[in-house]
Amino acid sequence: MLRKYQQVAIEKLYDWFRSHEYGNPCIVLPTGSGKSHVVAALCKDAITNWPETRVLMVTHVKELIEQNAEKMLLHWPKAPLGIYSAGIGRKEAHQQITFAGIQSIRKKAHEIGHIDLMIVDEAHLISTNTDTSYRKLIDALKIINPAMRVIGLTATPYRLGHGMITDKPGIFDDIIEPTSIEALVQDGYLAPLRSKLTGTKLSVKGVHKRGGEFIEKELQEAVNKMHTNEGVVREVIKLAGDRKAWLFFCAGVKHAEAIKDLLIDHGIAAECITGDTLKKDRERMINDFKSGRIRALTNANVLTTGFDYPDIDLIAMLRPTMSAGLYVQMAGRGMRVKSHTDHCLVLDFAGIVQMHGPITNVQPPDRPGSGTGEAPVKVCPECDSLLPPAVKECQDCGYEFPEPKEKRMRLYDVDIMGNPNNGYAVHSWQWSKHISRASGKNMIKVQYYSKLLSDPVISEYFPITHGGYAGNKATVKLAEIANKSGIDFKFLQTANLDDIVYIMNKGKSPDEIFYKKEGKYFRVLQRNWEN
Repeated sequence: MLRKYQQVAIEKLYDWFRSHEYGNPCIVLPTGSGKSHVVAALCKDAITNWPETRVLMVTHVKELIEQNAEKMLLHWPKAPLGIYSAGIGRKEAHQQITFAGIQSIRKKAHEIGHIDLMIVDEAHLISTNTDTSYRKLIDALKIINPAMRVIGLTATPYRLGHGMITDKPGIFDDIIEPTSIEALVQDGYLAPLRSKLTGTKLSVKGVHKRGGEFIEKELQEAVNKMHTNEGVVREVIKLAGDRKAWLFFCAGVKHAEAIKDLLIDHGIAAECITGDTLKKDRERMINDFKSGRIRALTNANVLTTGFDYPDIDLIAMLRPTMSAGLYVQMAGRGMRVKSHTDHCLVLDFAGIVQMHGPITNVQPPDRPGSGTGEAPVKVCPECDSLLPPAVKECQDCGYEFPEPKEKRMRLYDVDIMGNPNNGYAVHSWQWSKHISRASGKNMIKVQYYSKLLSDPVISEYFPITHGGYAGNKATVKLAEIANKSGIDFKFLQTANLDDIVYIMNKGKSPDEIFYKKEGKYFRVLQRNWEN
């Protein structure tokens, strides 16, 4: 049985196909939300309703192939399923559903043959460069069947050095976002994270970048210092208390091994996993970690995807990164619901929470300018309007941007979930239309009123007609609010803005809101309904 948001993901996908004769959508679901269940249900539904359909499911690591195949057989024990992966030791190319590894299948389009649906897990890994494995395979399969559709699945719909995966020359045309991290935590499907300010911090002074990311050799040399490592380990032990499963993300192999050795020196049972770890040793270490025989795992570039252990209750981030996607993948390892506690502690020694923001509001990386494309823009944090980078005040809602500060890698007491400190009990709300002074485009606005006259009136904007990432994000947020306020969002999907305003004013306002003050304006971070 699918969860509601998983079923919504499939329904939105079919709706998208009905309204788009061509193109490729990408479904965005948070880490731990069960993408493999969505894939399984989609495959079964497609073949049940269109029996001639052939599906190819592709990803980059064998662990994800195995997980996806397991869920497929759980949903459909007699599924016509084959696996094509050298790492797994199977090369079955002629089943109606094939789950494959990209490295094994990249030059085998002629062997796979006609494909109707190609599903790519961790779709943000598909490069914009046409001379790469995924792009070559897609092009070859489209020669066989020009009508083939590509469906992406990812928790992070952006790429470092490119921007959103819907930016051209990427292959995806739109994003389908059926839920959010906040909604899944509130509904009990994900465990929240908690973060604490650390006294020890890693310095990236003098580390250069290549392709927008820190050069790994220089980064490891900068952070793998004996006195810093000793401070990190001592602080983790002090803050961990009785937590039982610690996962360390390190800057490289030598760094991961050094942290592991120090943990052992301090009496903590630990192991280190890298790309060079033998398969049998890796399986033994992970089994020991899950069984509690070892308390800590350090790793370098390995356990960000394809590794799922719900009871991880401490994550130590020791790898500075410019990649928002990598940050979300690391943090996501701690968000599965646990058997022994209600959260996971994140200790961010690398300052990446401050760099990228809370995981509930990660800012996609900027698309690099080519000199011939559109001018760079910035996004208004109040109403999501796209604005020229030099403006100091949003022309749509009046938000005043703070003066730019010198960019430095510093650690602040930033809550990784974006949990706010300010809030009040809501007396009522009022929905209305709002017209952009700059573009003339319409959006809708809600104002929250406190039970106390001394509290501010908080405004929130939804540019649902603007299209693109901002419009899609606003639509998802509006759907969540409508659902919580007792309104069936399906009625809103075909309504005009005047009708939406009328319908939303009939809904139940939240019992309380929490917000953050930014300049003289406010951003709503959380809305709670008691029933």
